[in-house]
Amino acid sequence: MHAPARQFLLIAHGSRDPRHAATVAALVEQVRALRPGLEVATAYLDHCAPRIPQVASRLRAAVAVPLLLNRAFHAKHDIPAALRAAGAELPVADVLGPVRPLVTNPARAAAPLPGSSPLLLAALDRRLAAAGLAVASPAVRARTGVVLAAAGSSDPAADAATRAVAAEWRRTRGWAAVEVAYASATGPRVPDAVAALRSAGADRVAVAPYLLAPGLLPDRIADATAEAEADVLAGVLGAAPEIARLLLTRFDAAPLATAERAPALTA
Repeated sequence: MHAPARQFLLIAHGSRDPRHAATVAALVEQVRALRPGLEVATAYLDHCAPRIPQVASRLRAAVAVPLLLNRAFHAKHDIPAALRAAGAELPVADVLGPVRPLVTNPARAAAPLPGSSPLLLAALDRRLAAAGLAVASPAVRARTGVVLAAAGSSDPAADAATRAVAAEWRRTRGWAAVEVAYASATGPRVPDAVAALRSAGADRVAVAPYLLAPGLLPDRIADATAEAEADVLAGVLGAAPEIARLLLTRFDAAPLATAERAPALTA
């Protein structure tokens, strides 16, 4: 008797802003288009319906795929707790950003984070290009400083992962510099990062929100970008096709049982 095919349970944070749920729905449609025949369901942690208990308990062989960029509180605690409360012992895939592999050697645990997925960096490039920046030009990139504007977290590991994305993006794309700024945590803020890039000699400064859907924090970043008089403001990552492909990559690499942990991917 064959085991049931694995189902894809996308778990998003949720928001009172209707643009959030619309973005999640658009991503789900992209996942379905990329993988015809895959059963895809959506659940939310907060604000939106359906919630995790309404969905997880009816899925027989699902993988929970977090629509999250960093392994912070929501990934480490909220999602596992919600699944346990629903009585659903589902494997959970890795988040979309860089994740430190599970290691037993303390010396290796202090090693640098692995590089970001090329798909994630390509999605950031896509949004800057859509905002009018000539991303394909090496000369333009060499004169442009970029602010990677993230939500921010009280979890140092999550902020370290964001900084790893910034470092990898600069190294692989040849930007003049990439500075990290935060919308909700202790600084630096977007105006601080813009000023630092201008002081360092960047001819142009672009702000790239490191966020998945529209809402309060992206709006805050947009206001700060206008205040700082940056030259370019990209859109949120949203339903970029690279994000849909990265979600499927995480799904495919997820463990087959909850006792196992999905390996961290860098491609």
